[in-house]
Amino acid sequence: MQLDHVVVLAETLDEGSRAVEEMLGVPLEAGGSHALMGTHNRLLSLGEDCYLEVIAVDPDAPKPGRTRWFGLDGFSGPPRLGNWVVRAKDLRGQMAEAPMGMGELTQFERGGLEWSMAVPADGMLPFDNVLPALMQWKGARAQSRLTERGCKMKRVVLRHPDAERLRAEWPALAQMPKVAIEVSAHPSLEAEIVTPRGLVALSSLTETA
Repeated sequence: MQLDHVVVLAETLDEGSRAVEEMLGVPLEAGGSHALMGTHNRLLSLGEDCYLEVIAVDPDAPKPGRTRWFGLDGFSGPPRLGNWVVRAKDLRGQMAEAPMGMGELTQFERGGLEWSMAVPADGMLPFDNVLPALMQWKGARAQSRLTERGCKMKRVVLRHPDAERLRAEWPALAQMPKVAIEVSAHPSLEAEIVTPRGLVALSSLTETA
């Protein structure tokens, strides 16, 4: 498994994009729409192997006949880090090793990109939503289309009261590079990104910081 991207949630795409651009000091790029989920996004390269996604409900899209991914149906408040995604070469094999509740395999396409992803029925991932979503690209990855902006992913930090159980239930996750698992009273995610301005931390607890 490899870290694929981190996901910033927002009530509107413009609001989320502005917040991230102000924090990181670089512009985002146009992404596209996800017809199956009724969402749209903008993207930022974080190096050759990773990127950042800002995602929101698309007000111009029909309502999907299912719960939206990343808990967007119930999202409110300021933009903030909401999820992260890891890619696998053998998605079914990784799902078998992961904790229960990762979701059902779903096929997606956007602008010539195709991928499979495990999506929970309620949009929320195990361990209070700090676990990553699992995906597998078919052919080209989104990163290959993004412009280098001088930002690099340093690491993702998972914090959870049951951090030791998390490590025990998914050893492969605990061994991933650029991933740290820490004990904390409250579940949270943090993405540390090296930017032209220096190190910036995006958090799930407050407005992108």
